[in-house]
Amino acid sequence: MTTQENLKLFHDWVKRMSAYHMALALLGIDKQTLAPVDGSEFRDERMAILAGELFSITTDPRMAELRKTLLSDEAVTGDDRKMIELYDHDISKILSVPKDEYVAFNQLQNESYGAWLKAKNASDYSMFEPYLKRIIEAQKKMYSYRSSDLDLYDQMLDDFEPGMTREKYDVFFDKVKERLVPLIRRVTEAEQIDTSFIETEYPVELQKKYMEHMLAYLHFDKSWGYQNETEHPFTSGLCENDIRVTTKYLPDRPMSALLSTIHETGHGYYMHQVAPEYDGTIFNEGVSSGMHESQSRLCENYLGRSKPFWEANYPALKEVFPEQLKDIGLDQFLAALNAAQPSLIRTEADELTYPLHIVIRYELERGLFEGTISTEGLDKTWDDMYEKYLGVRASSAKEGILQDVHWADGSFGYFPTYALGSAFSAQFMHAMRKDIDVDDLLRNSHYDVIMNWLKEHIHKYGCRYNADEIMHMATGEAFDPNYYLDYLEDKYTKLYHLD
Repeated sequence: MTTQENLKLFHDWVKRMSAYHMALALLGIDKQTLAPVDGSEFRDERMAILAGELFSITTDPRMAELRKTLLSDEAVTGDDRKMIELYDHDISKILSVPKDEYVAFNQLQNESYGAWLKAKNASDYSMFEPYLKRIIEAQKKMYSYRSSDLDLYDQMLDDFEPGMTREKYDVFFDKVKERLVPLIRRVTEAEQIDTSFIETEYPVELQKKYMEHMLAYLHFDKSWGYQNETEHPFTSGLCENDIRVTTKYLPDRPMSALLSTIHETGHGYYMHQVAPEYDGTIFNEGVSSGMHESQSRLCENYLGRSKPFWEANYPALKEVFPEQLKDIGLDQFLAALNAAQPSLIRTEADELTYPLHIVIRYELERGLFEGTISTEGLDKTWDDMYEKYLGVRASSAKEGILQDVHWADGSFGYFPTYALGSAFSAQFMHAMRKDIDVDDLLRNSHYDVIMNWLKEHIHKYGCRYNADEIMHMATGEAFDPNYYLDYLEDKYTKLYHLD
């Protein structure tokens, strides 16, 4: 067969896989938003069957031979060669896994999510602990089929952020702890900022009314984007023009839904702005977690907590909530929005203390897979670490170990990318400000121009290039966490008058 005929077979195979990915993604979105809980057993079983069919298509030995043929063909260059290499690398991770075990693991993930949700609602870790133990053991077995020189947890870290290891994360997190722990202590000892007016009753129906204004400001267009509600906000992109984001409304914490929306639309823009020709391929689906998180954290924190952003949006907020914000000026509102205080809930954490939430999860995951920490009593270990790093202790499992969904589906190694992404975003912001007047654009409701800069320098490439390459292309430098740590030190020193 000719090169072009072989490439057509390859791209047909990619499209067939993307159809199954789309079906499973839609079912997953439905599961976490609107689907009745009592139908979960039926749905989970069928989703496992679909996942099994996708597994068979993905690991088809004929396609492995085809990829080998194409990679030995010197006429295959550019995007085609890179795409084939990426698929070959990813598929090698599951190629030796027996199909029945893969299907069983997929079903366990779905069951575990249901158990986590029930346990969280009941605030009872003992309901979830058996599933967590099973998920950990199942993950160990799944990884045992791989041929890798990396230790188990390093393999997990590499899956979410290629090239990252415990050694590299240890260096990063040691810098975070060295510079931020003393700063958090100084901030905690300083005169505290009044946040009471954004921690009172804000009717959810009015929050939803204001959200329409916010989505319009963000240029999150209904022709390609859709928002729903869920227990734990997430974003899912089916294709360039079908992006689903979710949020969660809390009647006494109105900034939660707003900031999570700004965060999730950051993910959404990334999915929307990858080059259209990459739709349904690994170039779109394979972006590293740290790179993806850099875009959501950039939008949430560097844009969404800034004064120019709220110069454009605060008048409308006061109009919807005149009683709650009576006599509250913009500067007072901004101080409250950016206030730092050690807290229990990661997704509600301020910029300054957020990285410590990630340090805790990273150290717990390491312990779970290195054998120094057990799932039994893990809720107490969790609480002890929160007391150690942040000086707070959960009064319930719902506020403690059950707050995050990630471990329910076995996403070990994912959490560290949240802190890494925050650090990436500081460096991207530094580069962006050299090219465009970010503050003026925010002030004048030109959020789309900022998103276009991100598209041209980051989004459009998907994972055609790795994180290190994109960092060099966008900023002209290698990754440097000091941009992030300098930003936090400067911001909170000024906000709390620590000079």
